[in-house]
Amino acid sequence: MTPNPLIGTGIHALGGISAATCYLPSQGTKNWSWGTFWIVQSCFAWLIMPALIGWLTVPDFFNILRNAPSRPFWMAFVLGAVYGFGGMSFGLAIKHIGYSLTYTIAIGISAVLGTIIPLMVFGGLTEYFNRPGGTIVLCGMVLSIIGVAVCGLAGFKKEKDYSRLQNATLKFNMLAGLLLAIVGGVLSGVFNISLEFGQPIADMAAARGAGHFEGNAKQIISTSGCLVVNLVWFIIAGIREKTLKEFTAGSGVPAGRRFKNGLWSAFAGCLWAGQFFFYAVGHVNMGNFQFVSWVIHMSMLIFFSYIVGVIMKEWKQVNRDTYAVLIIGLVTLIVSFVITTCGSVYGEKILQSGG
Repeated sequence: MTPNPLIGTGIHALGGISAATCYLPSQGTKNWSWGTFWIVQSCFAWLIMPALIGWLTVPDFFNILRNAPSRPFWMAFVLGAVYGFGGMSFGLAIKHIGYSLTYTIAIGISAVLGTIIPLMVFGGLTEYFNRPGGTIVLCGMVLSIIGVAVCGLAGFKKEKDYSRLQNATLKFNMLAGLLLAIVGGVLSGVFNISLEFGQPIADMAAARGAGHFEGNAKQIISTSGCLVVNLVWFIIAGIREKTLKEFTAGSGVPAGRRFKNGLWSAFAGCLWAGQFFFYAVGHVNMGNFQFVSWVIHMSMLIFFSYIVGVIMKEWKQVNRDTYAVLIIGLVTLIVSFVITTCGSVYGEKILQSGG
């Protein structure tokens, strides 16, 4: 199959939509704590759906996992577990500063670190940026950092606007949310490193005819590590806070309501898993510029998260100048992933033509 970065970028956009909306179903859960919601969505996001997708798309899926080389398997699992703390931080940051800013700051950091660090760990940093289109891609990545910084400035201005309104219903804590988003962003970048360590397992899937779905063989290893950390954390928290009973009739929550909560939570997990299904397919289509998959995917995620933020009216009561800063930051991010995509498409064409 001939790689096509343009198609790959489009598929990454589908992943961005899935990721940007994956926490929206939490709005449908009633009389459940965040931890209870998180346990259910984690099981679907990081075990059930990756296993189902892998089984459906990768020939001999479970035998590949059984025969996977030890070092790539455990490195992917452990680094996935490290990302587990990032996922928790990300979810809590949303509660402090909303969807738009959490996605912008955390994913913006992840986009850069998740691209640069694997190149430093596995080698090829200078080679990648010196190849045709590499300089253009680098400019796009630098511009994305500027866009994240501008959006962060919009966040602090938003906090000031809210404090002037003195409205107790407008809960916004930029400092706490910023710290959590930074932690989430740094550790989210680790997830891409986890996937890179699992590449030999994806190569095994490719040898068995998985084609563009080869990445689904390695994904479940990384996500399983993430699941273990989250389950341990939230089960202990549930015991301490006595929220685990929300799964049972003893909580006082009607059975019908518990069933609906479970469906909404499961749907959230399915959306999260969907983003990396599209990521894996888009990644293969990027050809010689697979290393920019992460930054393109994350940039798409940021863009669509703003649409979600607007729908949820997160920026409705801010001053006009605050909104202007926000728009500048968003436009900067859009331009950044357009430049990055153009650089990768141009470079791929040059390399395929033997230039």
